[in-house]
Amino acid sequence: MQLAQRQRAADALAAFMNTSLEGQLLRCQSQSPESAVVRLFHRVVASVPAYQAFLQEAGINPDRIQTFADFQKLPLVTKQNYHSRYSLGELTRHGQLSSCDLIAVSSGSTGQPTFWPRFVTDELDIATRFEQIFHDSFSADTRSTLAVVCFTLGTWVGGMFTTSCCRYLASKGYPITLITPGNNKREILRVIPQLAPNFEQVVLLGYPPFLKDAIDTGIAEGIEWGGYGIKLVTAGEVFSESWRSLVLDRVGSANPCYDSASLYGTADAGVLGNETPLSICIRQFLASRPEAARRLFGESRLPTLAQYDPLSRFFETIDGTLVFSGDNGIPLLRYHIGDRGGIIEHDAMLEFLKEWGFDPISLLQSQGTRGVHRLPFVYVFGRSHFAVSYFGANIYPENVMVGLEQPEIRDWVTGKFVMQVKTDADRNSVLDLVVELALGVEGGAARERAIASEVRTQLLRLNSEFANYVPPSYQTPQVRLAPTGDREYFPVGVKHRYTRL
Repeated sequence: MQLAQRQRAADALAAFMNTSLEGQLLRCQSQSPESAVVRLFHRVVASVPAYQAFLQEAGINPDRIQTFADFQKLPLVTKQNYHSRYSLGELTRHGQLSSCDLIAVSSGSTGQPTFWPRFVTDELDIATRFEQIFHDSFSADTRSTLAVVCFTLGTWVGGMFTTSCCRYLASKGYPITLITPGNNKREILRVIPQLAPNFEQVVLLGYPPFLKDAIDTGIAEGIEWGGYGIKLVTAGEVFSESWRSLVLDRVGSANPCYDSASLYGTADAGVLGNETPLSICIRQFLASRPEAARRLFGESRLPTLAQYDPLSRFFETIDGTLVFSGDNGIPLLRYHIGDRGGIIEHDAMLEFLKEWGFDPISLLQSQGTRGVHRLPFVYVFGRSHFAVSYFGANIYPENVMVGLEQPEIRDWVTGKFVMQVKTDADRNSVLDLVVELALGVEGGAARERAIASEVRTQLLRLNSEFANYVPPSYQTPQVRLAPTGDREYFPVGVKHRYTRL
């Protein structure tokens, strides 16, 4: 028996059950997040063998890290220079994998699985992000709620993590009942009409394009979504406000700020931040004022805009990318996952919006009374340099390259391509590939079909997320062939980028 584990779980569960959401979120007003992350550093140094070795190799004496300024000088941690170099046991507390009770899986650029152990205490920390959404956005403390988990189940992180966190909310007293059809669309459409009439509202949790596909299929089959009080929780994709409005309109939801929320998460450390009624209200304003968005984010296109608890996940920015620190089954300090984005303090955000004549808090007060917390904002464009996110699956250039390297394809093409996720006229997601033809080679529909088929085959073979997350009807990419040196996609003399947003 691991008695220390039992006590650790009991203490965390008691704290979660007995602390109100408001009380939990107010902690960062009375505690210094900078001091807290330095204390986390010393706990990790004292208990995690891999991080001890990592610092020793970098020639860093941990005793000299006493202030936040010292902390900021620590080397960045990545999957390549840290997670991949040490055993799972060395990466966990006290070098014991048994300090964790569950292992989740994500697939990287090679399709090889990456394992992320965690313990119940890690899930309880993340459960607060779900509580923010269910309490502040959906008023699920006062309404009987059917939560339908449409994320992929099995070893992949999204579905299992979501299910666990929602069950903790039910244990805390929220009248929430779960069902877990996963990304089985037929099962989703079978169970909802039978169960939904027993509840005041239904929350669908899944990747945006998959939820839209399920909703559209339901409409075609005569499901009257408007009678079920549908709410949406999404993750894994940056979507437009027009997409949000379209999908909510199809399920009969009329209040975007309180009928939907998106999670900013990663397999590496769970949910890092979440949309709130306040952040959605702000994002909708920015969608209508691209000049304001350009001033705020540096680009007119909209990133995901969320709020976060800096005592749970502490963010920094390095050269326009996000770095975070947080406790987990594998504690991570100054962890760099390549997400492009930034952070904005709460008061700075409101002051910026005031300059544009917009007061989101006053507007929200006319729509609802919840979801306004003095938390910082994080915005995320995603890992556009390395991958595109499609139905929640990270699709990497390396996966597509294999398809173009097959004997029946490779003589036609140069190997260069640009992949992006587009939406068609009905706002359905499409994986779009523009492929450069070899010099002197003609294109044509037959070759486009052959390339699309081969790329799909290799994605299914190499990328387990793609195979399990993306519905079969969306797995074949849309391929367009462009001539050598095409000015738009393959300009000569310019460093090539394989992804485009």
